[in-house]
Amino acid sequence: MHLSEGVLHSQTLIVGAAVAVAGIAIGLKSLKSDRLSLTALFASAFFVASTIHIPVGIGSVHLILNGIAGIFLGWAVFPAFLIALVLQALLFSFGGFSVLGVNLCIMALPALVVHYLSRPLLRELTRKQLISTGILAGVLGVGGSALIASLVLAMDSGKQYADLIGLLIVSHLPVFLVDSLISVGVLLTLAKMMPEALRCE
Repeated sequence: MHLSEGVLHSQTLIVGAAVAVAGIAIGLKSLKSDRLSLTALFASAFFVASTIHIPVGIGSVHLILNGIAGIFLGWAVFPAFLIALVLQALLFSFGGFSVLGVNLCIMALPALVVHYLSRPLLRELTRKQLISTGILAGVLGVGGSALIASLVLAMDSGKQYADLIGLLIVSHLPVFLVDSLISVGVLLTLAKMMPEALRCE
């Protein structure tokens, strides 16, 4: 769901960069040394998942996995996703550096919402709650990113990209399902093998 360079006006890019910098600062401050390996793991998963993508108009369709990352990382999704987005821009020219702040917000803000909404659901690790949390992570993670990307495009360019916004949302419908299935699988597996990992703060 990377937005391409040259699509947004400078005012939007500045606002996106400012929000991203604030998120990165909070994320680095909250990141504990014993969580570095987990943060690196989800940064890698996000990098690999979103590398396999299909260009759609001014964006792209790919797995995101930001919801499941948000459950475990909280504010640390900002520095984690920043590393992945920078590497993608450098190695594969996905997105770009001028739109890096906006793309980071598109990916990280929904992950943060999932983090806080999933906390009550994981107090008891029943199968029903794990499945509900996985679906929540997939739907809100992908849906939130699509919503933010659409709002950014709509507010920045008005009706200019109306058709492409619709295409962006429709093309991500399969990603809702796949992201949710992966998230459910991860949670169910960890509940059996490493239940303590699901009690992260």
